[in-house]
Amino acid sequence: QVSLVESGGGLVQAGGSLRLSCAASGRTFSNYTMGWFRQAPGKEREFVAAISFSDAVSYYADSMEGRFIISLNTAKKTQYLQMNTLKPEDTAVYYCAIGDPSYANDDKAYAYWGQGTQVTVSS
Repeated sequence: QVSLVESGGGLVQAGGSLRLSCAASGRTFSNYTMGWFRQAPGKEREFVAAISFSDAVSYYADSMEGRFIISLNTAKKTQYLQMNTLKPEDTAVYYCAIGDPSYANDDKAYAYWGQGTQVTVSS
């Protein structure tokens, strides 16, 4: 049984920062990738960033690179998403996922998902 628990969401003003965490449990993930996706009301889920457990190589959606930083503590099986210079359009539910995708942004290839954490950016 794999469990992913996100935390760190909340309300922040535009230009502010938030740090999301996602703790995984239930098995070893040495060859897996952990990712972040988000879904705003009325929109499709979109890829944010991902990081490989084996070599910590990171991947970003073009619109997030430079503002968001993904990191991983393999000992704690926890990934983090540092979000800086937040914009109102970053408002969404952010989901943590883990899987073995051929392409990091392929949400269908992630087998396990967290419950999501709300991020709201006010203007």
